Amino acid sequence: MPEATRLPVRTRAALAAAASARWASRTAGRGKGSMIGGLVAEKIDPRIMSRLAAGRATALITGTNGKSTTTRMTAAALAQLGEVATQPDGANMDAGIIATLSVQRDAKVAALEVDELHVANVADNTSPKAITLLNLSRDQLDRVGEINIIEQSLRGGIARHPDAVVIANCDDVLVTSAAFDAPNVVWVAAGSSWVGDSVSCPRSGEPVVRTGDDWYSTGREDFRRPIPQWWFDDEKIYGPDGFVAPMTLKVPGRANRGNATQAVATAVAMGVDPAFAVKAVGTVGNVAGRYGTVDLGGHRIRTLLAKNPAGWQEALSMIDETADSLVIAVNGQVPDGEDLSWLWDVRFEAFEQSKVVASGERAADLSVRLLYAGAEHTVVDDPFAAIASLPPGRVEVLANYTAFRDLNVALERAGCTAVDVDTTTDTEGTAR
Repeated sequence: MPEATRLPVRTRAALAAAASARWASRTAGRGKGSMIGGLVAEKIDPRIMSRLAAGRATALITGTNGKSTTTRMTAAALAQLGEVATQPDGANMDAGIIATLSVQRDAKVAALEVDELHVANVADNTSPKAITLLNLSRDQLDRVGEINIIEQSLRGGIARHPDAVVIANCDDVLVTSAAFDAPNVVWVAAGSSWVGDSVSCPRSGEPVVRTGDDWYSTGREDFRRPIPQWWFDDEKIYGPDGFVAPMTLKVPGRANRGNATQAVATAVAMGVDPAFAVKAVGTVGNVAGRYGTVDLGGHRIRTLLAKNPAGWQEALSMIDETADSLVIAVNGQVPDGEDLSWLWDVRFEAFEQSKVVASGERAADLSVRLLYAGAEHTVVDDPFAAIASLPPGRVEVLANYTAFRDLNVALERAGCTAVDVDTTTDTEGTAR
């Protein structure tokens, strides 16, 4: 990474303006200021991302679900190589990435979470050593569009960087297609519980046939599930050259074991010792409030985030059925996606909790879906008030993006006490 004095004058001016914007945002109580700092810097110097990324060994992590968790795990594993630049808050578009690189100037290594639509541009500006593809499914149709468009964008971005190692989930048909032509691919059996968006081959349009763990396209004989170099089970991780190690995680769910396996494979591709990487991913716990448990007013509250049909289906399977109550909170703001038709793709049919509350700005839409699912529930629009309305006990909260964000702010302001809960024994549920 070049010293500040070696950066062009325009870049130094952009960095100074970004620092001022961050300070102003924090002083005004408008947030941490990372996004506004990145936006200001990019306006002044459109080439600032490439200049800040120069000289770093960079890994890009993307996918519909699991980006933040896998990025945090990857950064922990890459620590063996030195200081790692990575987003603390999941700001995964250009401005957030610029902010991260500008603040963590001395780090020679970077693990960057990247929005699927931004991967091609970020790769062009960072010349990544590794590109990690987790999964692809429908997400925010009003912003992102159809998922095949994302697959094609990723495929094109990868093609422009043949020197990058692509770490790809071979259980996901769309991810496999995006990585299939890359000259250097590490295939990981990371799992794919949601197959509703890959019933047809993205390359031929013909049906995809699934038999157990295997899948293949009926339209192209050569397009089928690759043989993985990395895989996992409920206790261990397995890799090339006979590598086997116990893998114990702080975050719950089978999908997170898949995320951890891809993080380990990424770190190893970057030069990290595999045993170190496995131990490192096991240190990652609460990720930006995900999986966090807090105490407030007689309630022990665990918060889970879900943003799309695949993520909701996974998170629902992770709900603790022995909890006393369940709050489901749904907003429909721009970051969530204003089109909530996906609610009808999620199976809400089986709840045994004594208390279920529909909440959020779109509580009425959610209530209709729960009604058709036969799930008895009440409606309280404000998630914080919904929790307060429940009898004392353990409360599971499942929320989409802005509902999750706003609830965590409200809980923090209310003086919640964080609880350290052991989740390592949960291997059947899933979360991203």
